Amino acid sequence: MSLTMIEQLKTQEEASLTDMLDLAYSHSAAQTLDDANIAADNLLNNFTENELEDQEEIDALDSTEDDLDVDDTDLTETDDGGELGNALSLYLREMGRVPRLTVKEEIRLGLMVQQGRHEQQHAIQYDTLPNDKVMEQAKDAQRRLIEANLRLVVSIAKKYQNRGLALLDLIQEGNKGLMIAVEKFDPTMGYKFSTYATWWIRQFVSRAIANQARTIRLPVHAFETVNRVSRVSARLHQELGREPTVREIAQQMGSSVEKIRELLKASQQPISLETPVGEDNDGELGDLVEDQMLESPMEITAQHQLKEQVADALQDLSERERYVLQLRYGLLGGTSLSLKEVGEILHVSRERIRQIEVQALQKLRVKSSEQLKDFLN
Repeated sequence: MSLTMIEQLKTQEEASLTDMLDLAYSHSAAQTLDDANIAADNLLNNFTENELEDQEEIDALDSTEDDLDVDDTDLTETDDGGELGNALSLYLREMGRVPRLTVKEEIRLGLMVQQGRHEQQHAIQYDTLPNDKVMEQAKDAQRRLIEANLRLVVSIAKKYQNRGLALLDLIQEGNKGLMIAVEKFDPTMGYKFSTYATWWIRQFVSRAIANQARTIRLPVHAFETVNRVSRVSARLHQELGREPTVREIAQQMGSSVEKIRELLKASQQPISLETPVGEDNDGELGDLVEDQMLESPMEITAQHQLKEQVADALQDLSERERYVLQLRYGLLGGTSLSLKEVGEILHVSRERIRQIEVQALQKLRVKSSEQLKDFLN
């Protein structure tokens, strides 16, 4: 029954791709492999690849995928050059043996995946068990789509090498994006699966680099903009034969000079203070970096002299006057106290402490040397 209805739709010029797909998904008759082939033929006759913003880049990736040589893949970015490198090499060789899919096969497998999703939703909605045959075919279609596009993941991951993550890690993240693309791919949208999957693969790879590769994490949107700045800078360097200025990069990107400067500053990788320096690497970078929080030897000496001069000057005061000033100005190694706090210690009013302080300072102004005038003022 379903085959007859599909053929009827095929003869109707006004039939849309969605109509054909919805009919092929009719739950009254579980979709078989023959049904999927006929539906794929119908979609293929109407198939036109959408013009995406980065279509030229997608085509370049397709050509890279055709020329992918496993032997030329750089394995130096693996955690070590031994077992992990051998495992990655074996993975790439096995991946290269999987045949590519035609557009018709991609559509057919995509329809079967969607039918499995439809079947699962139907079973949940009506509290029934899903059709085992449909679910098995959907699972097999997912596996074939994933295996046939693993080389696409590698071709994209290779373009993100030397950014802080090993090639094996990049491939793993890209494979996650590929699996999401298989789940969400809609053959009726009118573009190839590789075109759709490329966006998901790049998203997972770039986010992994942004989240894991940097000591100081950048927001994903900032990381993507930094990558764009790098691409524009490399292109201008090739065109101009020299390093482009920040202003030239900003003009090419349609951005402000200040924003580009901030992005370039944020993209700099931190350097360890333990980095060896010197001809014999017998020193560390930290030995040459000034600690702005520490006082300089000159400041330490000046403070020491000032304390000695103040101590000498205070000897001209009475014991009570000296004690009040020491408490008020923190000269006993503590913090400065208020009039009220000093009064509570000496059991007098805050006004009396103020009078003692004024009297003591007047004596110092008369008897102290010029070296204390800044302190007294």
